[in-house]
Amino acid sequence: MTTTPDRLPCDIAELRTLFLFDKLDDEQLLFLCSRGHVERQEPGFVFREGEPADAFYVLLDGSLALYRRVGTDDIEISRTSQVGVYAGAWHAYLQQEEARSYLHSLRVLTPSRFYVLPAADFSEVMHTWFPMAMHLLEGLFFGQKSMQTATAQRERLLALGSLSAGLTHELNNPASAATRATATLRERVARMRSKLALVASGAYDRDELVQIIELQEKAVAALEEARGRPPMSALEASDREDDVADWLDDHGVGDNSEMAHSFVEAGIDPQWLEDHVGGIPENVVAGAAHWLGYTLETELLMNEVEDATSRISTLVEAAKQYSQIGRAPQQQADVHVLLDSTLTMLDAKLQGIDVVRHYDRSLPPVLVHGAELNQVWTNLIDNARQAMADSAERRLTITTRRVDDWLEVEIADTGPGIPPEIVDRVFEPFFTTKPVGSGTGLGLDISWRIVVGKHHGDLRVTSQPGDTRFLVRLPLTPPEAS
Repeated sequence: MTTTPDRLPCDIAELRTLFLFDKLDDEQLLFLCSRGHVERQEPGFVFREGEPADAFYVLLDGSLALYRRVGTDDIEISRTSQVGVYAGAWHAYLQQEEARSYLHSLRVLTPSRFYVLPAADFSEVMHTWFPMAMHLLEGLFFGQKSMQTATAQRERLLALGSLSAGLTHELNNPASAATRATATLRERVARMRSKLALVASGAYDRDELVQIIELQEKAVAALEEARGRPPMSALEASDREDDVADWLDDHGVGDNSEMAHSFVEAGIDPQWLEDHVGGIPENVVAGAAHWLGYTLETELLMNEVEDATSRISTLVEAAKQYSQIGRAPQQQADVHVLLDSTLTMLDAKLQGIDVVRHYDRSLPPVLVHGAELNQVWTNLIDNARQAMADSAERRLTITTRRVDDWLEVEIADTGPGIPPEIVDRVFEPFFTTKPVGSGTGLGLDISWRIVVGKHHGDLRVTSQPGDTRFLVRLPLTPPEAS
């Protein structure tokens, strides 16, 4: 819903103080006051994107925010209280179809005054007073629009392709593991059925069956307990398997190499076998050992399937968190969850890099645009990865901390650093230090606009050889609340 403005007198002395009009003479200023007027607007939307572009607005005092429509959401692109900023039908001079509607929405944040000029009069002013500038601006507008469309599309495709490749790689590993484990599990279950047929034939009496079942439950309990222990080294596991195989040989259990491996993975050693299996009748030991082996192999394979499918679920959830599917465009979010989802998405590209997290978990949630902030983390982390490509030490350190009323995220790498003569230019549009064809130079510019323009935070960099740090600051108190 748009606000209803109050009309006020137009003063050429006030117009002369604005940077837009300070070179105009009195006759021109009188023309502007005669064709336009001053409005007082209360907080609320002045116009919406897509509505007919009827007027050109210049801020005289107050504060405003501009929004663009993305899908079904209004996304804030900037806010300011600078006197003289303009919005609305500023492109009416183009005489094109797209000049007939507003390209963005204007919202007043505090009671404000605007100089307002009808779109037709603004177009007349541009064509009559500035004919050469009008032609130059028209060429600049369409040229820059075409260039930004092409480069932004390429940037999105590159990012999407990179993330898709990484996510596909990450999903393929647990999916393949689950497939292999399922095939082996089917074979083991078939063997257990044959053993069950042997049991059903009456090969064991009632007491012996009770002992075997009790051993089975104890072995499964030992496996669950072993899952919580640190894994053994390969050498320790090999020695333990040899000891278990020797015990099985001594008790007449042949073909025991796979069985010994399963026992060791379950945390079962010769002493456990002596304590629990050694006391049963000698004629039952071999059958009981094989039954325990099949049971443990089945449990281990089911654990492997569970781990693989859990990994897939974790990756899918990280992808949803990264893209913020189904979430409000602006929300209270834990910045650590956003950082971790980004690291998960980039996990395949970070192979060989030591990722260190120094998180201050006491930091409160902050009001952010989650999907766009994840794009910032992606740009900064991927740039750090590329910078360390040829470094002997490859360490990525992510630190979160509170600094006054800011939440600060520091992303540091051990790359060669940014040369001092260009460090101040890294946030410029289209500026890149990467080889031709490797980057568009828009990643850091986009990051700066998201952090500074949309979140009213700060983004800066310090760099020296072996220590480059990007500092992102986000306000803990939303600007409107403060």
